This record gives sequence, C-alpha cells and structure tokens, in this order.
Amino acid sequence: MKVNTLQESEIIEIIVYSFIAFLLMGLVLILFFYFSRKKIIQKELEKKDLEIQYQKELLSAVIITQEEERKRIAQDLHDDISSKLNIVALNSHLLTTPNLSQNEIHEITANIINLTGKALDNSRKIAHGLLPPVLEKFGLHAGVEELCLEFSSSQAVKVNYENKTAFDIRDIDKHLHVFRILQELMNNSLRHGKATVIAVLFEEKNGIKNCCYSDNGIGFEMKSDENKKGLGMKNIESRIAFLNGKMTLESALNKGVSVVFNF
Repeated sequence: MKVNTLQESEIIEIIVYSFIAFLLMGLVLILFFYFSRKKIIQKELEKKDLEIQYQKELLSAVIITQEEERKRIAQDLHDDISSKLNIVALNSHLLTTPNLSQNEIHEITANIINLTGKALDNSRKIAHGLLPPVLEKFGLHAGVEELCLEFSSSQAVKVNYENKTAFDIRDIDKHLHVFRILQELMNNSLRHGKATVIAVLFEEKNGIKNCCYSDNGIGFEMKSDENKKGLGMKNIESRIAFLNGKMTLESALNKGVSVVFNF
C-alpha cells in the first residue's frame, strides 16, 4: 500500500511540475509574441512616419519649384514684355504730337513695329516654357526630339535619342511630367555634371514604359545625401510620384549618371 501511495504522490508531483512547466512555457511564448508584435508595430509606425516625411518633402519641393517658376515668369513678363510695351505706349503717344515730319512718323512707327515683334517673340518663349507647343500638338516623342535638338545645337553636348515605343497623345498631362523630368536631368548634366554626351532611350517592357537616361559627366558620390536630395532631384522624384512610377539612380565620381524610371 505504501509503495502504491508513494507512486501516486510521485505521479501527482510530476503532473504538477509538468503543468507548471507548460504554464511557464505558455507565458514565455505569450510574452515573446507580445514583444515581437510590439516591435513589428513600432517598425511599421516608424516606416509610416518616414513615408509621411518623404511625402512632405516631395510636396515642399513641388511648392518651392512652383514658386520659383512663378517668380521666373513674373520676372520675364516684367523685364521682357512689360518694359517693351511701355516703350510702345510712349512711342504711340509721340505719334499724336502735332507737326511731325514724315521721317519722324516713319521712325516712330518702325520702332513700334520692332518692339511689338520682340514682345511677341518673348511671349512665345514664355508660353513655350510653360507648355511646349510641339509636345501639345505632336506628342511626347516629338517634344523630346525637339528638346534633344535644342541641347545638341548648343555644341556643348551631344544628345543621342532613341524611341522604341508609342505614346498616346491623350496622355499629355502625364507626358508633360516626363518631359520636365528630362529637362531637369539634362540641365543637371550640363550645369553640374559637365557632360559632353547624353543618351535618352524610351522602351516598353510588359506594358510598362521605361525611360533610360545616362551621361558621361563627372558624376557624384552616391553616399552623399546632399547630392541625392537636392531640389532638382526632389522635383524629379515628386513628378515620378505623380506618375505612380519608380526610379533607380546610379552614379560615381567620374562615372557619369544613370537614371531609369517608368511611367
């Protein structure tokens, strides 16, 4: 009897210890999952904060770019158009002066015609800067082709352009962003990169259009946030965000710049 009682007590003791061990294991697992979940949530919140901050930076870049564009247009209107129209108004008033000779009338009229022509040319340039007529009438391919010719005509850089896809003229709003991105990239290649050769390629893969851009300029150190996050690059990133596209950027000192984005 004593042996049986002893065995029963040992069994009960084993069961109790096993139960306690299972409880402890369960508690450890609960705590592990709790802290793991808490860490995951914290990481997700940090990621969301970074995304919000990134969106704020993009929005800020768009606003700054828009303000600079407004200032430039206002300056052009004031310096080029307004000043010439003021002189035209003064010359027109001179025509009302009594006893003018035919030579004086001819000279004043010629001056008015000359200034009016220059004002018209400048207004076309401003309008061209806002929305290039070739892009609006003939589409992205023609617009980029003209842009490349303009840069090549400066003799400072050679632009090689190739297009392996077709663009729908109805996507003019989307294509204007692509056009502005290329404008910004080319300006950066000339001003900062000191490039002598630029290459632009449009191609399509799996229904997605890609633009491959590269130059042979001085490049920059990719580790430098200042180089990657300048206003120009922020402006480009904001436009690509509007296109719901993605961009990859590669560069190194004396290795030029390579940019690929889709839209």
